[in-house]
Order: sequence, then C-alpha cells, then structure tokens
Amino acid sequence: MTTLVPDAVLSVDNLRVSFARTEAVRGVSLTVRRGETHCVVGESGCGKSISALSVTNLLPRGATRTAGHIRFQGQDLLAMSERQIARLRGDKIAMIFQEPMTSLNPAYTIGSQMSEVFERHRRTTRRQAMDRAAELLTRVGIAAPAMRLGQYPHQLSGGLRQRMMIAMALMCDPELLIADEPTTALDVTVQAQILRLLQKLQRELGLALLLITHDLGVVARMAQRVSVMYAGEVVETGTVAEIFAAPTHPYTRGLLDCIPVPGMTRNGEPLGNIPGVVPRLLPGFIGCGFRDRCTMATPECAETIPLRDVDGDHRYLCRLPPDWKRTAA
Repeated sequence: MTTLVPDAVLSVDNLRVSFARTEAVRGVSLTVRRGETHCVVGESGCGKSISALSVTNLLPRGATRTAGHIRFQGQDLLAMSERQIARLRGDKIAMIFQEPMTSLNPAYTIGSQMSEVFERHRRTTRRQAMDRAAELLTRVGIAAPAMRLGQYPHQLSGGLRQRMMIAMALMCDPELLIADEPTTALDVTVQAQILRLLQKLQRELGLALLLITHDLGVVARMAQRVSVMYAGEVVETGTVAEIFAAPTHPYTRGLLDCIPVPGMTRNGEPLGNIPGVVPRLLPGFIGCGFRDRCTMATPECAETIPLRDVDGDHRYLCRLPPDWKRTAA
C-alpha cells in the first residue's frame, strides 16, 4: 500500500488488471514525485505497460481495472468520467508510446498531428499551434522545424519520429510524462541521444517522469527511484542506489547477476541467467509468482507473501528476511 507523499504527482494503490482468466497486474502500488524519474523495470510481459496504460484508462477492450486509488495531483482518476479523463490526456498527463510509427497517423502531416493536441486543449488558432510545434521541435533538437511540420511520419527516421513524439507530448506543458520504452527499435547511438534528451527536459521542466523499461542500464542512468516488476507485481521498490547496492528480492538479485561486469566477466564464461519462464497467473493466485524459478523457494512461498521493509522506502515482497543473503552464504 502506498503512503501519502506531499509532493506526489501520481499515486497508485493496489492496482489490479485482468483479461478474462489472466491477471496481468496484481496489486501494484507506486508513487511518482514532482521532478522525479521513477523507472518501472522488468522482463517482457510482466505488466509494466499495462500498469502505465491504466493510469489514463487506455486499456484494451475486455480489460477489467480496479484499484484502491489512482491519484493525479490529489484528484482520484477512478472517480472521473471518461470525458474528464480525456481532458487530462495530452494536457496535464502525456505519454510517449513504445513504437512511434504505429502511434502516428500515416495519413496526416507531423504539423497537423502536433497542432491538434494544442488546439484541442488550449483552444488556440492553427497558426498559434503550429508556432508552438515549431518551437518544441527546435527544443528537442530537430533542425528545419518548418520543413518537418509539413512532412509525413514515413519521411522521418526512427530517431526523428521519437523526438517528434517527445515534442508532441510536451505541447501542453504536462505535469506527468509517461514514457513506455521510448528507445525500443532504435540503434544504440540514437537510444543514448533520446535518453539524454529526456533527462535534460525532465530536469529543465521539473516533470514527474514515469519511465517504463527492461534495461537496467537505463535505470541506473535515468532514475531516482525504481520499481522492479515480476508476473504483475512490484516485487521490490526503492531508490536506485538502494536497489543496485543491496538488491533484496531474489528476482532483483537474479536480474543484476545477469549483467556482465567489465573486467570481471571473462571471455568464454557463461553469462548469468534466470532459469524457467514467467508463469501465467489466473485470478485468485496466491503466493510468490517467482517461486518456481527461485533457488530459495520453500512450501511457505505458496502462501500469502509479506511486504517487508529494508530501510526507509526500500521494500520487497518476499518471505525471506532482509539479511537472507548473508544467512545463505
């Protein structure tokens, strides 16, 4: 359960999302503070994107969402109508989607799609909206913005499309920016450029940034806080320094052990891995979702698992005590 944080822009408590007989998100709680980057990390299919889409109720048809609360700047989004939520989307809450090519309409120019956001939420003229779009394209590092505004998505490279998506998200000066794996399908050099840009804009504008990723390198570079997800649950949360220095949940520890260490991982040595696959969890599942892949599992792991405190805001979901690593050694 989340605790009240005075400077919280987003607070999610006990979020659950189900698709028929599959429970995709199971009791997720997290808080994003003003001016903070909070990363949600985990392997594909663990519920990261579904959790993010739940904030503004952009879930696929057939999904069922429940939560203790989903609060944005103190307002409970669960109590709002679809019309009220639509006023927030693209305005005070903006999202950068995983694949910009499928998020953009190929039949409309960049300028038309960017200006639509500003015209709708700010009730301005097309000229004012286009001026705002050109200003933001310049800010995100796109040269010749007037020319780019007249182009179509297929005329831009992947990196330029992603920069354009960032500029579009910033059109109405949002308070919360949700970025769902914004560097997917980009080459390494462009990934670094996009991450530097997001970091710079977040710092300059004081945004609350919820960043979805499966890359621990991105977490180490970008985040102040991190939530580690597995099988629809947040299994560990804390500051980046706490999680990297003292990973406590066996899954978090396994993820970090999979990262090659320069100068210590020898050529020809097998890389770390976590055996097994993520289970499909039916509604009503009890116990630890990681137990079938965990070397520390016992019969008690099939029972209700406690949420334990390590230190301060560092918490993890496991029956093992915080010092289990020393005991096991």
